[in-house]
Amino acid sequence: MDERLLESVEAMKALQKRLERCPAVARYGKEEAMSLAYNLAELEGSMRAFLREQVPKLVDPNVEGQELADLLIEIQVDLQHILYHIHDPQFFRVVEPTHDWLALSGHGR
Repeated sequence: MDERLLESVEAMKALQKRLERCPAVARYGKEEAMSLAYNLAELEGSMRAFLREQVPKLVDPNVEGQELADLLIEIQVDLQHILYHIHDPQFFRVVEPTHDWLALSGHGR
């Protein structure tokens, strides 16, 4: 099954309604269910793209040199996107409550 489950507006709204009834989500306020549903949909899309497109290229022995370097940079950018969507909703901030580890210093930049 490779189709996105949270791609449609209807699926996201249904998830949002369910999340609104969840006390663990509701304690963060009225907007948290919508934020969480949106960010989960973004995470789903990013993770599916990583698994469907980037991992096959990564293990392809024909991808070398600059093409491999470009792929790794693309993965790096996509992982930053994923990290944003993990940290955006308040509910997931317990995963890593600070942004310190997201700093670019010391990472070859």
